Amino acid sequence: MIIFFIVTILLIIFFVINLILVFSTRIKISNHSDTKKENKISIVVAAKNETKNISGLINSLKCLDYSPGNFEVIIVDDESADNTFETATLAACGLSNFRIYKSKDKIFPAKKGALDLGINLASNQFILITDADCLPSKKWLKSYSEKFDEGYDFIFGAAPFIQTNSLVNKISCFENLRSSLLFFSAANLNIPYSAAARNFGFRKSSFQKIKGYSNTTETLSGDDDLLIREAVKNKLKIGTIYGGQTYVSSFTKNTFKEYLKQKSRHTKTSLYYLPMHKLLLGFWHIMNLCFVFSPLLVFYNSFFFIPFIFKIFVDVLIVLINQKNFNYRFRVIEIIYLQVFYEIFLIVNFINANIQKDTW
Repeated sequence: MIIFFIVTILLIIFFVINLILVFSTRIKISNHSDTKKENKISIVVAAKNETKNISGLINSLKCLDYSPGNFEVIIVDDESADNTFETATLAACGLSNFRIYKSKDKIFPAKKGALDLGINLASNQFILITDADCLPSKKWLKSYSEKFDEGYDFIFGAAPFIQTNSLVNKISCFENLRSSLLFFSAANLNIPYSAAARNFGFRKSSFQKIKGYSNTTETLSGDDDLLIREAVKNKLKIGTIYGGQTYVSSFTKNTFKEYLKQKSRHTKTSLYYLPMHKLLLGFWHIMNLCFVFSPLLVFYNSFFFIPFIFKIFVDVLIVLINQKNFNYRFRVIEIIYLQVFYEIFLIVNFINANIQKDTW
């Protein structure tokens, strides 16, 4: 009887947490005003072996709905083995607000070192970070400019993947959606713990206040969530931006090998979250895993099939309610099997994070 009571309590907790997820991620989209003052912004990009993608990013940045005189783009080629530097230089030819550099004398290793160089070279006090394979929305800068005017130190937005029909793409997109729900809910509940670096901004003074990347060197990654960690420790103001005008889209990895390598790097960073965040996330994920694998105990009692059915039903509702807000579209049958895959890959990625070596 005790175990049935515990399971029932966990189901209630699971339902309440999901209600919080729904209401704390309700989209509050502000209407952008063309009459508002445009803050001067610097966009910093670290690029490594991005010959195939860098032109797409530059073309996307050229089309931003923002006065060219009020933003600059700094691209730092981090020792690429391909023609990233030459391709970027050619694509930015004639654009006075674009600057392309080669990384040298980095203080920090890997991507953080290249970003740090770009941030130090930035001439503006508002900094946005994105990746070389991304496509920002046209109103991206306007959204950040208006949000910075509200006094925020660090801001992040949604970074959806472009959906295709491959299985690795579906798994990546679904994982991104589920993670985004947690990121945004936590931030809106004033317990932020992570963000997507490809849609991330901050005041240069706030970045300097937390000593930049100096306290985030535990892993090669963490240029987003470990910065959030340091911002939380320093009691800085962290906010989010919403809506289709704020998206920064990108493509997923093409193979499971690439996907697992990427997720291993990201998951390893979570090992260095603040204790409170690790405790909350650990409880949440363990509870979900218990519900997913509860049918394995049906031989003991048929009651154990109920947590699985209840979880899947609630998960389907949560995704259907929220997916449009994060620029996704999954069918019910996809949500069911992708949710199971998502939980299983949490285990796989956690194991990989502890045995694989980071690379950039």
